[in-house]
Amino acid sequence: MEFKHKSVLLQETISGLNIQPDGIYVDGTMGGAGHSKEIAKKISDKGLLIGIDRDEEAICVAKDRLKEFSNVKFVHDNHDNILKILDNLNLTGVDGILLDLGVSSYQLDERNRGFSYMGEANLDMRMDQSQKLTAKTVVNQYSEEEISKILWEYGEEKFSRRIARNICEYRKNKEIETTMELVQIIEKSVPRTNDGHPAKRTFQAIRIEVNDEIKPLYNTVKDCIQALNPGGRLCIITFHSLEDRAVKNAYIEASGNCTCPPGLPYCVCGAKSYGKIVTRKPILPTKEELNENTRSRSAKLRIFEKQ
Repeated sequence: MEFKHKSVLLQETISGLNIQPDGIYVDGTMGGAGHSKEIAKKISDKGLLIGIDRDEEAICVAKDRLKEFSNVKFVHDNHDNILKILDNLNLTGVDGILLDLGVSSYQLDERNRGFSYMGEANLDMRMDQSQKLTAKTVVNQYSEEEISKILWEYGEEKFSRRIARNICEYRKNKEIETTMELVQIIEKSVPRTNDGHPAKRTFQAIRIEVNDEIKPLYNTVKDCIQALNPGGRLCIITFHSLEDRAVKNAYIEASGNCTCPPGLPYCVCGAKSYGKIVTRKPILPTKEELNENTRSRSAKLRIFEKQ
């Protein structure tokens, strides 16, 4: 299957990075190289683009799509390991970092990967095919309480308890192996509404759990800011309220927001500023982009500048 992915907030992100021709830039979620290609176009032979992705298929596609550029390094890893990655490359700082979070259109559309609730596939949902934890493990080995908690926290699924209970009832007789088996369980647990497919929230929640997309994010944002050179910028695109909250809170802390009670004569909380938040409110897709790409509807771009 062709790796198709329409980059969200493309021009807004490239503008937000404030790219310098001889600078060093990191695309921590390279995917189909949509953002990366625009970055590569703007840097000189003295500049450098580091493309990171945990999906080996994405790395292969990106290498082909960026073959005309000689100043690109490809890294098969997780952006959560940004400091270790840069250390391995003998880099002490970079001039810009981009994180386009969530799942790519290719991963959703490639039914063999098990991300989609449309069609039959093995329950997988791994972005990194080398990791052990899969969606099959989650639905067959997690407790009813754990599954319910995941569906509520990561999917905001109102019927999380009912779905979890029915998953556990079903697996007493047979292991849940495919996406359609899971979809059928969900459809029997959730009343039909006009709010999209009944399995949408559950699949999102399990995907987030499998790929550990939320828990490390706050610290990842702080590590990215640490990795920036003075004047460098961090651009993060989120698609989920928990992602956006983690990014927003990390930016606030890094900007030195004092948390002391009002009335104290001086700050005692030890707040230290590492830079400024460029976007007080997140940048959202335009109406034109929403019309062209419905998957951009929940996207938010937040930008931080290192001092």
